[in-house]
Amino acid sequence: MAAENTTGDAGYLTENDSLMWTIESDPHLRSTTVGVIVLKKAPDWDEIVERMERVTHSVPILRQRVVNPPLHPRTQRWVWDTEFDLSYHLRRVRLPDPGGFDDLLEMAATISEGAFDRARPLWEFTLVEGLHDVEGAKSEAAALVTKVHHVVSDGIGAVQLFAHLFDFEKNPDGSAIPAVPQGIHEVVPSSLELWLDALGRDTSNLIDAGRNTARGVLPTLGRAVRDPRGVFHDVSELVASVGRTVAPVRERLSPVMTDRNMARRFDVLEVPFADLRAAAKAADGKLNDAFLAGITGGLRRYHEKHGASVDELRVAMPISLRTAEHEAGGNHVTVMRFKVPIGEEPSDQIQDLHEVGARIRAEKSIPHTETIAGVLNLMPSGVLGSMLKRMDFLASNVPGIDIPMYLAGAKVLQFYPYGPTAGSAVNITLMSYNGTCAMGVNIDTGAIPDGDEFMACLKAGFDDVLALHQG
Repeated sequence: MAAENTTGDAGYLTENDSLMWTIESDPHLRSTTVGVIVLKKAPDWDEIVERMERVTHSVPILRQRVVNPPLHPRTQRWVWDTEFDLSYHLRRVRLPDPGGFDDLLEMAATISEGAFDRARPLWEFTLVEGLHDVEGAKSEAAALVTKVHHVVSDGIGAVQLFAHLFDFEKNPDGSAIPAVPQGIHEVVPSSLELWLDALGRDTSNLIDAGRNTARGVLPTLGRAVRDPRGVFHDVSELVASVGRTVAPVRERLSPVMTDRNMARRFDVLEVPFADLRAAAKAADGKLNDAFLAGITGGLRRYHEKHGASVDELRVAMPISLRTAEHEAGGNHVTVMRFKVPIGEEPSDQIQDLHEVGARIRAEKSIPHTETIAGVLNLMPSGVLGSMLKRMDFLASNVPGIDIPMYLAGAKVLQFYPYGPTAGSAVNITLMSYNGTCAMGVNIDTGAIPDGDEFMACLKAGFDDVLALHQG
C-alpha cells in the first residue's frame, strides 16, 4: 500500500500571505516575482525536465495549490495538486531574431503580466533560447525566466529553492540531486474534511490566544504593581508603533509618478558588490543604506528632470522574518511602509537612511505583524489596495550567492530579480551574485513612461554613491 505523503505539507497560508492573496482581486496588486537568469549556453532540455521533476518532490510546495475551506473566505491552505502537470509549469521557447538582451527583458516583462491559474501550483519556469550578443558568452546564450507567486517564496526562500536546482560546480556527480521518492500517495482532503480542519484550527487558535494572553497578562500585572509608569510607557509605545504600521496612506508624495497601469518595463542595473559596500562603509553606513541612497539619488534627479522638487518619498520595503528553521520556499517577510529623505549629498543621505532603517527595524509592531495582518484581513480588500497604490516606490535587498552557479552544465552569467510593483511606480530589487549587485528594475509604464530617462537618472544616482569609495 502506498504511503501517504504528509511531509512538506505547507498547511495554511500565514495572515500576511492571506492578506497578499486577498488584495490580488485588484490586478495592479499581483504578487508575482520574476527572475531572469542568463546562461552562457542553452542547457540540455531533457536534463532540465528530469531535474525539475526531482526538485518538485524535494520542495513539495511546488506541487501544491491554494484552496479556501468552505465557509472560510479569508482562510487559505495548501493541498496537493493531484493533476500536477510538469509540462504546464516548465516551458521552452526561442527568442525571435535578432534575439538581443532587450528582447529577453521584454519577453520576461510580458510573462510577468499574466495572472497565475489559481487551480494549479503558483509557478512557471521558461527556458528561453536564441539569446545573442551577451557578454561572457562566446556563441548563442540562453536564459531561464522564473515566475513564482510571492506566497510560494520570498526572495531569500527563492535563493534557497534555487540551490536545489542549480549546481555550484560545472560537472557535479549528481549525488546531491534528490531522487524522486517512491510509494508516495498525495491525498487531497474532501470539502467536509477541509471545513472540519479549518474549524479545528479556529478553535485551537482561540485556545492558544487565550493561553498566550494569560501568560502575557499575569507577568504584566505583577510588573504593573511594581512599575506602573514603565508598563504604561511600553504599552503606549507598542500602540503607537502599531498605529504607524497600519496608518492609512491618503496621498502620493511624488508629484510626477502619479499614474498607474498594467504594462511593465523590465530593465537592469549592475554595480560591483565590493564597491557598493565600500561606499557604504565610507559614509558609516551599511550596504542597504547605500542601495537606498542610490535609488533616492536617482529619484531626485528624475523629479528634477520633470521640473519637480521633493524632500521625501514613501517606500514599501520587505523585512525578512525568516529563521534557520524555515524550509526552502515559503514567504516569511513583512512589508514596512515609511518615508525616506531625498537628499543631495550621498554621504549625508546614507547616514540619514541608516538612521531611518534602524528606527524601522526597531518598531515594536514587527513581532506582531501576523496579528496585525489578521485584523487587516477583516477589512475590505479595496481599502487595503488603495493604501498600497499610494506608495511611491518599492525596494528590496535580497542576500544572494557569491560563487558561480551552473544549470545542467551551463554557467549562470547573471541573475536579475524582479519584485512586484504592488501598486507603486517602480520596484527595484537587488540581489548579489558572484561579486556583482544585480538590480532588476520593474517599472509601471503609467507612472514612468520615459523609462530610458529614468534609468539614466538611476545610474547617475548610484554613480554618485560609488564615488564615495572611488574618490
